[in-house]
Formats: sequence, structure tokens, C-alpha cells
Amino acid sequence: MEISVVRDTVSRDELMEIAKQQFGEMVKAVVDIEQGIMAIGGELHSDEEAVLLDQGSAQRHLWGINLYPDKPLAEWIEFDSMINVRPSGGNRSRYVESSEMREAVTRIVNRLVGS
Repeated sequence: MEISVVRDTVSRDELMEIAKQQFGEMVKAVVDIEQGIMAIGGELHSDEEAVLLDQGSAQRHLWGINLYPDKPLAEWIEFDSMINVRPSGGNRSRYVESSEMREAVTRIVNRLVGS
């Protein structure tokens, strides 16, 4: 599947189609909290991260997540990715440990994903 950079919007139906083609019920995504964009459609978060880096994103602003488009809004974002492990930046696990970063990611995702 080709990696897409979402700058405007993507529908939940489109996300469900991507999920079906790849992992069943989940879509991997990388969010750039500085630019307010996200990459979707990659097999690995690192693939999506590479696309955003090639387009000028700074690695410190990129966070890997998993989206479950069939789940309710309160449960549909999973903050889990190997690209999130960056001890020098204060994140020592795959989980996005900063509540401020999780909130920023959630705001961006909710703005970019339409119904």
C-alpha cells in the first residue's frame, strides 16, 4: 500500500478500507505535531516516518500511533510505536508518555479524520 500524507482530511471509511487491506482493523499512522499532518498506509511506522522526514518534518515532532476506525472516539487511538522510543527526548518506551503530546496528537487526528 502506498503511504499517503494527510494534510486536509481522510474519512473513517477510507481508514477502514486501508485497515482491511493491511492489518484487519488497524491503521498505522505517524503524526507530525508541528505541521499538523499525518502519514498513513505504511506497513511500518518507520516507513511513514521516513516519508515525513523526506518532506521536511523534524523527527522530534513525529509520533507513531495505531488507529482503530471501528472503535469509539475515546478508544480509537493507540499510542504505541517503536519510533516513540527516544530516551534522549524523555520518552523511554513505545508509549507516548507525555500527556501534552498525546493531547496534541489526538487533536490533530480528530481534525484530520472526518466521519
